[in-house]
Amino acid sequence: MTRSRNNDFPLTMFIGAFVLTLFFSYAQGIPDFSDLPPGPYCGAQYPALRCCDGRKDVCSAPIVGTLCYCDDFCDRNVTSDCCPDYWSHCKGMPVDIGPPKSVRASCFYEGKYYGHGHSTKENCNKCKCSALGRKPEMLCETNRCLVEPEIIDAVNYESDRLGWRAENHSEFWGRTLAEGMKLRLGTLNPAEYVTKMIPIREVYDPDKLPKYFDSRNKWRGMIGGIRDQEWCGASWALSTVDVASDRYGIISMGREVVALSAQHLLSCNNRGQQGCGGGYLDRAWIFVKKNGLVDEDCYPWTGVNGKCKIPKRITLDQTQCRRPPGSTRKELYKMGPAYRLGNETDIMHEMNKSGPVQATIKVYPDLFVYKSGIYRHSPTVEDSRTSYHSVRIVGWGEEIVSYGPPVKYWVVANSWGEHWGENGFFRILRGVNECEIETFVLAAWPKAIL
Repeated sequence: MTRSRNNDFPLTMFIGAFVLTLFFSYAQGIPDFSDLPPGPYCGAQYPALRCCDGRKDVCSAPIVGTLCYCDDFCDRNVTSDCCPDYWSHCKGMPVDIGPPKSVRASCFYEGKYYGHGHSTKENCNKCKCSALGRKPEMLCETNRCLVEPEIIDAVNYESDRLGWRAENHSEFWGRTLAEGMKLRLGTLNPAEYVTKMIPIREVYDPDKLPKYFDSRNKWRGMIGGIRDQEWCGASWALSTVDVASDRYGIISMGREVVALSAQHLLSCNNRGQQGCGGGYLDRAWIFVKKNGLVDEDCYPWTGVNGKCKIPKRITLDQTQCRRPPGSTRKELYKMGPAYRLGNETDIMHEMNKSGPVQATIKVYPDLFVYKSGIYRHSPTVEDSRTSYHSVRIVGWGEEIVSYGPPVKYWVVANSWGEHWGENGFFRILRGVNECEIETFVLAAWPKAIL
C-alpha cells in the first residue's frame, strides 16, 4: 500500500489520501509486501547497505502496481510497505532469516539482525533472540570459556615478567572452561594414605647432576612422542603408559622399545576409576603391575571409555598382538610397584638414571593458552577454578636472563597434541613446586626381558 511522505501535507488531505489508498489497495488485492519473496527491488536501485536515511518518497521501487520503500521509514512497528529485500539489502540482515514482519520481532546484535528464536554463538556462549517482551533482546549464556582473549592479553602484556607467552589454540575455542577442566585433564586426588607414601632415598651427589638434561637425547629412539587425549579426561591413563613405555625401552637397553596402549588401561582399569571422567594414578599402576598391558597397535586409542577387549589373566600368546622382532615375551607388559620421589634433586637423579617420571600438576585456566617459555601461573588470572592433571617429565634445564639468576625449569610432555605449546611440550619453573608439580611424582620399573 502507498503512504504520504510529506510532513507539511494538510492533515485532512493526508487522512483522505490515506483512506483512498487503503481502499484501492484492498480493492486491487495488493498483498502485504513483507509476504512477497525478496527480489531486485531496493537491490536494483541502491548499493548494498546504502539505502536512504530519513523519510524520502524518492527512495522507492515499483511493485505490484504501487511503490515499496527503501528508507528508514521502515524502522518502525508496521513494515507492510517496505520492499521485501529492504532488510537483507539495506540493513545487512542475514538472508536466511528473511525480512521481519516488524522491527519489534528482531534483535540487532554484532551488526546483524536476528529474528525471534534465532541464535548465534560467541566463543563458548550461545546467544538467542527473544522478542516476546516489550523490547527485543539478545539473551546470551555467561559461561567462562576455555580460551578467553582477556587472559591471552593479560599474559602477553606481562610476558617479560612472567617468562612465557600465550596464544589462542583453535581446537579449544568455543569450549567452556568447565569442559576443559573435565575433559582435557582427568587426574583425581589420591587417598590421603597414598599421598603420604614415603619417598625412596638413594645416596648420590646432587652437585654432580648436570645443569641440562633431556631423556630424548640420552636415549634416542626410546622415548615416546606426544599424544592427544582429545576430549577425554584420561591424563591418568596416558601419562602412566607413556612413562611405562619409555622405561621399557631404557631398562631393556633397546630390546623392547614399545608404545603401550592407553586405551587398554582406560577401558579395562574400571574398578574405582571413572574412565574419561578421571582416574587415580595409584590404581592405574596397580592394574599395570597385576594385569599388564598390550601395545598401542594391538589396542589403539579411541578416546572413549568402551568395553574392555582384553580379558584379565591372559598371556600374549592368547591375544592377536604381535611381539617385537626377536622378542621371547609370553606375558603382557607389566610393571613393578610404583614408588614416590621426594624432592627436586631426587627427581633429577631418578630421571638421569632410569628415565622419565610421572607428575601431578594443579592446572589454572591460563595453562590452556600457553604457547612458549617457562610457565608460571599468572597472579592476574582468576584462579577460583582449578583441577588436576598428570604429565610426564622428560628433562630439565636453566635459562639465562638479564635481570637476575638463571631460571630453572622442567621439560614436560603434555597430552594435548603437538599443536599445543612447544610442539606438545612445555617448560615450567623448577625447584619451587610451581603448580604443585613436585608434590606427587611417581616412577616404576618394568618387567623387561634383559
